[in-house]
Amino acid sequence: MLNSGDRDAIAEAVREAERRTSGEIVVVIDRAAGSYLAVPVVLALTAALFVPWPLLALTMTSAPRIFLLQLIAAALLLAVLLWYGRGGRFVPGFVKRRHAHETALREFTARGLTLTRGRTGVLLYVAVQERYAEIVADAGIDGKVDEASWKGIIEPLLSAAREDRLREGLEVAVRAIGEVLAAHAPPVADDVDELPNKVVIL
Repeated sequence: MLNSGDRDAIAEAVREAERRTSGEIVVVIDRAAGSYLAVPVVLALTAALFVPWPLLALTMTSAPRIFLLQLIAAALLLAVLLWYGRGGRFVPGFVKRRHAHETALREFTARGLTLTRGRTGVLLYVAVQERYAEIVADAGIDGKVDEASWKGIIEPLLSAAREDRLREGLEVAVRAIGEVLAAHAPPVADDVDELPNKVVIL
């Protein structure tokens, strides 16, 4: 995903962007916002419920044997579906996006972005498995920037990620966020770097 050189380059982009603003930028890369293991489990168990009916209708198989066959079918189906459905393949896109959005909001709070002076913290969150990215801004910035501006930063980032250029996409996105912050939260004389610049990998 990102090697140490990539992470250092993105952290440097954050430092450079923050030199022109009193705002704070935190980059969080999440390998997966959710495991989605429940979906293959439910599918396998549901399918296994239908195993007894043809056996009851067409054979004289005993109940214990049918139960055993049902357990075997459930185990095999579960193994296949867990392998084939890894990464949430069976999960609707809107469910994955909701999971990623909720994780972004949790990370926004967990990374201390609500505690910055002036409430000018901005989180850039990327969920790789879900192919999802979001910018979450604190109260001092959120009301001053329209959704179209953030979307104009997110879309090129997602395009870069799809083309396996995540580092480049993140550097461009960080610089763009820095420009937005510079316009709405210019530097102040006694400004300090309140939050770490390193990329957070989940």
